[in-house]
Amino acid sequence: MTREATDLQPPYFTATEMPDRDWWVSLWPDPEGLLRRLGIRPGMRVVDLCCGDGTFTAPLSRLVADGAVIAVDLSAEILERARQQVAREGRANVRFLLADARQLADLIDEPVDVVFLANTFHGVSDQKGLCAAVRRVLAPGGRLVVVNWHALPRAQTPVLGRPRGPSTELRMSPEATRVAVEPSGFRQVLVTDVGPYHYAAIFETTKGEGEPAGERNRSS
Repeated sequence: MTREATDLQPPYFTATEMPDRDWWVSLWPDPEGLLRRLGIRPGMRVVDLCCGDGTFTAPLSRLVADGAVIAVDLSAEILERARQQVAREGRANVRFLLADARQLADLIDEPVDVVFLANTFHGVSDQKGLCAAVRRVLAPGGRLVVVNWHALPRAQTPVLGRPRGPSTELRMSPEATRVAVEPSGFRQVLVTDVGPYHYAAIFETTKGEGEPAGERNRSS
């Protein structure tokens, strides 16, 4: 049984609060173009994990067309903002779940094609547990897309005249992200720069590791 957005408000991951809208939009002026570049296509089932206020949720809903998006976040207030943004476009292919990202395998009953995780992975204390949960909901050949800040000093990542993003100590290089993700049943297939201060690391499921949600439920 899934839990739809109600009043559940667990604590945030470290340094992953929703940024101010002005500089966030300045940093990501074309989220739909970015998602298209990262392989999002019509018909896909995509999880927007730690979706925030819907910066990527609404573009995802447009790109998947007759597919589906599942938007997951810890904050009821922020999730409501994402819901309103999608509603303004009149789209009905997004489902909103208020939950901890590590509960993903207990919330999604059918395998998905992509789990998209932006600007959050650096703040996850149990990265292995999160990756294992993601692996279990992905269909064979499914992908985890991690968008993360480059491991630059915070003073070197200004937006609208001020340093932005997580603390320098929390930032992860693409190699550190690969080392954290691959043991849970993934192989890295692409790393590419996106935006002035970010990279996207794309991982594909490997055979014999994890268990897709649909298989798990049929065997239980």
